[in-house]
Amino acid sequence: MTTTLPRTVGPAAPVAEDTVALTRLKTITQYYVVTAFLALLIGVLIGPLQALNYGGINVYDFPLLKALLKSYYQGLSLHGVLNALVFTQFFISGWLLYLPVRDLGVRINLRFAWFTYVMMTAGLLLAAVPLLTNQATLLYTFYPPMEGSPLFYIGAGIMVAASLLVAGQVIWIWWQWKRAHPGRVTPLVTYMCVATWMMWLVASLGLVTEVVVMLIPWSLGLTAGVDPLLAKTLFWWTGHAIVYFWLLPAYISWYAFVPHHAGGRLISEPLTRLTFALFLLNSTPVGLHHQYSDPNISVLWKVLHMFLTFLVAIPSLLTAFSVAASLEDAARARGGRGIVGWIRYLPWGNAIFSAQVLAMISFILGGAGGIVNASSTFAPVVHNTAWIPGHFHITVGTATTLTFMGIVFWLIPHLTGKRLPSMKLASAAVWTWFLGMMVFALGMHWQGLLGVPRRAQISATGSDVYRDLPIAVPQMLTAISGVILLVSAVMFFYVLFRMLLSPRVDQGEVTTPLPYSEVLSPAGEQLAQANRLVRVTEPLLALWVAALLLVLLMYGPVVLGLVTDMQPVPGWKLY
Repeated sequence: MTTTLPRTVGPAAPVAEDTVALTRLKTITQYYVVTAFLALLIGVLIGPLQALNYGGINVYDFPLLKALLKSYYQGLSLHGVLNALVFTQFFISGWLLYLPVRDLGVRINLRFAWFTYVMMTAGLLLAAVPLLTNQATLLYTFYPPMEGSPLFYIGAGIMVAASLLVAGQVIWIWWQWKRAHPGRVTPLVTYMCVATWMMWLVASLGLVTEVVVMLIPWSLGLTAGVDPLLAKTLFWWTGHAIVYFWLLPAYISWYAFVPHHAGGRLISEPLTRLTFALFLLNSTPVGLHHQYSDPNISVLWKVLHMFLTFLVAIPSLLTAFSVAASLEDAARARGGRGIVGWIRYLPWGNAIFSAQVLAMISFILGGAGGIVNASSTFAPVVHNTAWIPGHFHITVGTATTLTFMGIVFWLIPHLTGKRLPSMKLASAAVWTWFLGMMVFALGMHWQGLLGVPRRAQISATGSDVYRDLPIAVPQMLTAISGVILLVSAVMFFYVLFRMLLSPRVDQGEVTTPLPYSEVLSPAGEQLAQANRLVRVTEPLLALWVAALLLVLLMYGPVVLGLVTDMQPVPGWKLY
């Protein structure tokens, strides 16, 4: 009898690379990551103001705050853009550039990589000017007829274009590797990165079309009006799929690295590839479930999008099964026993691990809420209520953000040779973030079920519309959550900046190597000998084309019908 030894997800040892090129690659990755967290810092400091608003406490009339923010709505716009758009896009661009380059052991055009970073930063700075001067208070959406400054649309467009260039560079190096290694199976981490970028290239088409073809000419006065329904449909082409663009980079860590941090193994590499292939195919043609109440869109298309949205639950459930099995494998190797008793044997005191597993737990709750949001029966009950930001904060605000926090605790030491200054303080930040987000989500979901609207300054309402609603308890929970999250943010950013500003003391490649996990069921290296599931999911280019065709099939007739019956209206500025 032969025994198959576990294999690692990535190279068993660091690939011999040019030291100068590797150092430069790490430098640009660090720039992306640090810029991302600087954006998160500003956005997070505004966050408690939003929580206090839904706690019934109006702080926007304080003279000092009034001098900084003209209104609750400007604060909400800044909070949303910086946290949901800037933070995620910068971090993902650095993370999903660095990983495949290291995974394949190749060199890239670093001048082009720096160009994409400078381009993305320039777009951020352009968009920041109207945001800070109250000329783009659009509640971080692209919903006409609310009209913002052309600089905001141009800056946001440049940011997205820069991310697409990063995607192109990664796909190009993968394609070059495939040509140089015919018959080889794409390494798993690279596979996940390429699939994510391919999904984003398809998903971003709606927003790019809306901004470039409709909003920029309209805001510049080159066109007299814009069709709100067409613009909204193009927005949600991207608007729901972007959630998976935020989430899949977290999945990469959950699959490839978290088992290592737990002391276990990735259960199945073929199953992991299937998960990402399904996300590539089905993440985008789902946006119409956000438009159940919109006219001039056939119910048939809305129902089709609803069922496609439900299908997205399949790769999520595969992830829950696979990652939970990896964690159980780790815990039982540590001596864990029983049906659930093994859970306490996991390394909960390790902030790198606990941040990401708590993120997974939050996503289970967020996934359940997502089924409600996608249902044509239940969605009208919660649509445009406080339920939605409650849901959003346990998916993006916790599942994605908390995972990125956990990653950065090992990524910065790996990139710089600096040490995490305090694991205890990092753990305290992680657990309080999770607690604060869960309390916030409870308060907001509760208020949403009682009919409290989203994106509204309810703390300053001039009517008694909320006086008779039983919202005192959820309001209190929401206000408390803002304080908890502020405390958590202070601890996290203290740890982060203390680490960044400390002297280099280690060789990052030696003391903090890329934490590849062992694999219990590997895909193998040669495609001809791989199992059928690996062979079916390996042709990513074909899957990419299939994903694009599926999106065109699901959106083409809808968009064509709206284009042939356009009803343009002038812009409104309500700020």
